[in-house]
Order: sequence, then C-alpha cells, then structure tokens
Amino acid sequence: MERNNITLIGMPGSGKSTVGVLLAKSLGYRFLDADLLIQQREGALLQKILEQRGVEGFLDVEEAVIRDLDCTRTVIAPGGSAVCREGGARRLKELGLVVYLHVPLEELERRIRNITTRGIAMAPGQTLADVYAAREPLYRKYADLTVEVAGGNALEQTVAAVLARLG
Repeated sequence: MERNNITLIGMPGSGKSTVGVLLAKSLGYRFLDADLLIQQREGALLQKILEQRGVEGFLDVEEAVIRDLDCTRTVIAPGGSAVCREGGARRLKELGLVVYLHVPLEELERRIRNITTRGIAMAPGQTLADVYAAREPLYRKYADLTVEVAGGNALEQTVAAVLARLG
C-alpha cells in the first residue's frame, strides 16, 4: 500500500499541530495529532502521564502509539519527542514524508510560556535549550525536508512554504 502521509516534526511550539490542520485542509488530507491519541489511550493529559511515569515511561507510551499508526492521506503531528525513540521515528518515515519545521531556539523561547505544564518530555532541571540541543540533530536525521520557520512567519506563510517544498 502506498504511504502518502506527511509527518511534521519539530520542537514543542514549532506549530506542528496548527500548521498540520491547515496543511491537511490544503491537501484534502485527514489530520492526526499523536498527542491526542496518547491522551485517549492513557486516559490522562500529557503532563499527568509525565508526572506519573517519568520521561522514559512517557517516551515508551509515545513510541507504542506511533508504531501502531496505520493511515493514508493524513498529515501527522506527533509530539516533539517522537524522534527520541528510534522505533517511533522509523515508523513515521515508513508512513511517508517527514518534514522538519525548524524554528530557532530564541523564537521557541518567545512562543512557549507554559513549559512546566505543557506536557513536554524533559527531565527535571532541563531547559528548553537543553532539549533543543538534544533533539535538533535527531530532527535533521529523520527529516526528508526541512522548512525554516522564521520568527514573524504567519501560519499561512509556513503552510505555503511546506506546500512549495512538497512540489
């Protein structure tokens, strides 16, 4: 079966879900937010899962949910930590094209105000810069395409940039 999905990867605050919805509308695709699937499966918010199971336990759940994905003509927005486990990252590549929405760290720091309650998989004491440094090479490793999201980019500009890169 042809895998014609598009997965948007990137840091929390990079716009994966928001851009994903608009991209899906533009392409006539469905939209899937993997974080919502995790919450449905676990019956708890992401932050609660992190508090109860810790980062490693959360990453286990996230990887299992991603490995179970089976869809076509869908824009997939996984959590920012989806690339932290090879099994999940490989599954996203099997499902179709992986697009990295690259947002500079300074812009992410401006965008994310609720870092401690947002459900971001980060160890106690880690900063957003630490998470960025650890994940950036993984995003680049697994991405088929990288789209630069400039600080002032409107959502429509980012969607247009993704569509342009898709050809």
